Amino acid sequence: MKALTSAVALLTLSLLTPLSLSADDWPSWRGPDHSGSRGGEGYPTEWTLETVQWKIPLPGKGASVPIVLGDRIYVTTPDEGIDSVIALDFDGKKVWETKFGEERPAKHKELGTSSNSSPVTDGKGVYVYFKSGTFAALEMDGTVRWKRNLVEDFGPQELYWDQGSSPVIVGDLLILPRLHAGNSWVAGFDVATGEIRWKTERNYEVPAENDNGYTTPVPIRHEDRDAVLIWCSDHVTAYAADTGELLWSCGGFNPEGTKLWPHIATPVVVDDIAVIPVGRDDRKQASVHAIRLGGEGDVTDTHRLWNTDDFGVYVASPVAYEGMVYLLRHKGGLVAVDPETGKPHWEEAFPRAADAYYASPVIAGGILYAAREDGVVFAARVGEKFELLSETAMGEQILATPVPFDGKLLLRGEKHLFCVK
Repeated sequence: MKALTSAVALLTLSLLTPLSLSADDWPSWRGPDHSGSRGGEGYPTEWTLETVQWKIPLPGKGASVPIVLGDRIYVTTPDEGIDSVIALDFDGKKVWETKFGEERPAKHKELGTSSNSSPVTDGKGVYVYFKSGTFAALEMDGTVRWKRNLVEDFGPQELYWDQGSSPVIVGDLLILPRLHAGNSWVAGFDVATGEIRWKTERNYEVPAENDNGYTTPVPIRHEDRDAVLIWCSDHVTAYAADTGELLWSCGGFNPEGTKLWPHIATPVVVDDIAVIPVGRDDRKQASVHAIRLGGEGDVTDTHRLWNTDDFGVYVASPVAYEGMVYLLRHKGGLVAVDPETGKPHWEEAFPRAADAYYASPVIAGGILYAAREDGVVFAARVGEKFELLSETAMGEQILATPVPFDGKLLLRGEKHLFCVK
């Protein structure tokens, strides 16, 4: 299983990742192969505030995840009320900053920000999306290649919480979903011009708030084609990346018609299995489902593998590593699941506290990092068993997913960006 997973991951990476990226880069929110994990060794297992490599102030609060390319770090943030992108070197020094228009402040001040969507790079440009609707491409020196505003183009995005879907790159297209209590769609934007190459409507009749989507597309292969997987409105759908053609859809995830289930956690794919987080672990209404990729049309009755309501998540997206899927529960439970069977390999938990987990976990070289909302970050060795290695209080709220790169770890707090080595 592990050997097959590694081979499939390498094939998928070679097909979907631009050649200008290196093995040490972290080019998007869920990493180089969209699994939330990477191999390697030498990643930090314990640290203190006094031993971090560096700590720099950020001009504003954001939940977006920094990305890493070459010797640069890129982060989106509000700066004095303006949507901004900052490039840093590996010492944390600012190289350039590009400012756009006025930010659209978060509705939910404690958990929301105007910079929730994470940037993405193909090694030739940096692409960003803000709650204000600003959607833009930057050259690697910070020059604006193009920009447009999706709120001006299509009206406000009607979400109960603050916008959160991040764009992904497949070939020469930026794929972005706009999923909300209005006309929802998925679109492919030309990376060179920002023009829409295709736009496919995606609307289902679902219970209240279940049409609110914060998930990010997952690049996959469908036969000999690049495609993207979208999870929202109680359905998983796959679209051809080059044309937006609907390839297949799968429903049946909410047979009781439970309402107030916004789709926040993004699925993860292992080999040809998509593991789908359903419902709300914060209300003890969570489950996990798995489907087999492929097929045509409605595959609800043909491609389901398993489902369980024994555990689940709410906001934190699952992470895949060496043939296993790891689910971080809302209050710190951690479950290692076999994606073929849905059977837990083990169930453990981080020390319990009043605060929950809004950042997704990541794994680097077998070390899983989990950041709690109150700023406590845990490092644990995972695999055949669970071993808690450290617990570090960073001193400020953390909503953004940690970023492992080149044997180091980036932690974005409410006020600072930390580099841990």
